[in-house]
Amino acid sequence: MKIILLSGGSGKRLWPLSNDSRSKQFLKVLKMEHSEQLESMIQRIWKQLKSVNLHQSSYIATRKDQVDMVLSQIGSDAPLIIEPQRGDTFPAIALASVYLYSCIKSDPDEVVCVLPVDPFVEKSYFEQVKALDKLVQESDASIALMGGLPVYPSEKYGYIVPEEVHNEHEPQKTYLKVRTFVEKPMEDQAIRLIEQGALWNLGVFAFKLKYMITYLKTMGFPLEYIELEKVYDQLPKISFDYEVVEKADHVIVVPYDGTWKDLGTWNTLTEEMDTSQLGKGIISGDSANTHVINELDIPVVVIGVSNIVVASSPQGILISDKTASHKIKDIMKNEKERPMFVERRWGWYQVLNYTKISDNHLALTKKIVIEAGKNISYQSHLKRSEVWLILSGVGEFALDGQLYGVKEGDIFKIPKGAEHGIKAISTLEIIEVQMGEELLEEDITRLFMNWDEVIKHCEEKRKKRNERLN
Repeated sequence: MKIILLSGGSGKRLWPLSNDSRSKQFLKVLKMEHSEQLESMIQRIWKQLKSVNLHQSSYIATRKDQVDMVLSQIGSDAPLIIEPQRGDTFPAIALASVYLYSCIKSDPDEVVCVLPVDPFVEKSYFEQVKALDKLVQESDASIALMGGLPVYPSEKYGYIVPEEVHNEHEPQKTYLKVRTFVEKPMEDQAIRLIEQGALWNLGVFAFKLKYMITYLKTMGFPLEYIELEKVYDQLPKISFDYEVVEKADHVIVVPYDGTWKDLGTWNTLTEEMDTSQLGKGIISGDSANTHVINELDIPVVVIGVSNIVVASSPQGILISDKTASHKIKDIMKNEKERPMFVERRWGWYQVLNYTKISDNHLALTKKIVIEAGKNISYQSHLKRSEVWLILSGVGEFALDGQLYGVKEGDIFKIPKGAEHGIKAISTLEIIEVQMGEELLEEDITRLFMNWDEVIKHCEEKRKKRNERLN
């Protein structure tokens, strides 16, 4: 069995801590088991996959702009399948399937199981996932799903309606045939569905690899990874449920009655937090069931207000009744925001200020932290110049083929188009000021990622300069 872990998301559901670069699965708000440290949803589920020996056959499907975040949290050896642009679950699963087929050379009869990256689950969930392998083979189903036993008539989840009601006293009946699907019903309809034996759709799909390969071949798409990547934007931007599952002839569902929770709203996420307060702040004793999550360096004080969540970050501030917190996604869906806090494989940066000086001259100020032993890529920019002030730390700086030692108080001017990079010997804190006609993260040409390659490049440049002088 191969596992595809879907790690995408738009970053609006847990605003303002989440953004387009740091979707909800990357927020470090969950307490690690047997530790005082915090971990994110993706770190937790990857650790769980390791605990049941599924990680060696698992791959993380993620967007191009979230690669650094995944590598930062999971490690530089994380097995990634990279989507060139944002799509939906169907194009992501299609690309991952073709990757397994053409790059990994997986057997077409091998079962592929697709999991979301962000559910709060326990070990029994993964034991059920393992069982899907055998069920797909033995049942000859086109697709097998996992359906959670509803604990209340939720309007937030999709429902799987089986042909017969699940009977927990019939252990020999390991799966049910699916009759139909209902997406996010109103509460009264959800009650009726539960009475009919409907299950929550947990977003878990299992199928033989050849099923998806045949599906894509019928649609006329290439079955080589590099070729499909080139036409990725032509794949339907639609969910896997709508494009594939609801059209399939033989779909089965496996009832799952273990721990499962979608931590997709502040209300559900705070239920699993180990503390009512993260970051600077005070919550008065008469403020019951109130949470403060504060990433700013100023205190947040809540007095006499219950059942609310206060979340603050460089992106903004949210104050919400917990039961209404799910509305933030719709409220912010049309807001085009620049991510103000971003994790990278080498550390993180925070946007401090963004100013329009004139019609064709902009300025942006960042604080950058590069962890000891790590480096940013050797790169250049077409539309901006930069000035770097080293606040603390020791490192090595490369500019147009020359190497310099750096220390606290040093200032470097980087002209537009200049090749540059930096490595932290001890953790570096830098203030970066960008200036130009257009200040976009996409304005970057990466020449080398590995610092040894940068040193080799600079040495070759030095030799050529010496040869010219001689």
